[in-house]
Amino acid sequence: MKTIEVDEDLYQFIASKTERIGESASDILRRLIGFEQQNNNEAQTEIVESEPTPPIPETNSEFEFDSQAVAKQKGAVGRFVYILSLLHQYSPDKFAAVLNIKGRNRVYFATSKATLLAAGSSTAPRQIPDSPYWVITNTNTGKKREMLKRAMAVLELDESLVDQMLQTLPSSSGKKVKK
Repeated sequence: MKTIEVDEDLYQFIASKTERIGESASDILRRLIGFEQQNNNEAQTEIVESEPTPPIPETNSEFEFDSQAVAKQKGAVGRFVYILSLLHQYSPDKFAAVLNIKGRNRVYFATSKATLLAAGSSTAPRQIPDSPYWVITNTNTGKKREMLKRAMAVLELDESLVDQMLQTLPSSSGKKVKK
């Protein structure tokens, strides 16, 4: 499997043509251009050392949050980026609104690493897996929780689901927050 970069409009077009949960970009493109579907899994195997791709929920009512999958991610940054990936896959069209979430003097989200690097000296940008978006990660865990809460508000997620997701990130003291 090869990795290619595509412009945002092409990415959105391909994503809009998804017919089933978990359909890969290769499957979508094969269907759209009339190529035969590959049955040889070996040709599509790729070893990736990053976060696994979370399943794509269809609607807010079907959004199932697997806290154990989040817990398997390495550290607060890994969990933070994994949750953002879940949110993007839940609602890729609405997710663009996170670009408006900013701090008093910081840009939190962007569509390029360069934008985040230009906006601050120590941002430690990371790409949100399976999305065209980037996020700063050089913030304390409390700020990461706040950024997630604001992103979930943009996506209009149920308050109980928001609380459940935030529970997976430790508080600034290193302990999970309990209500």
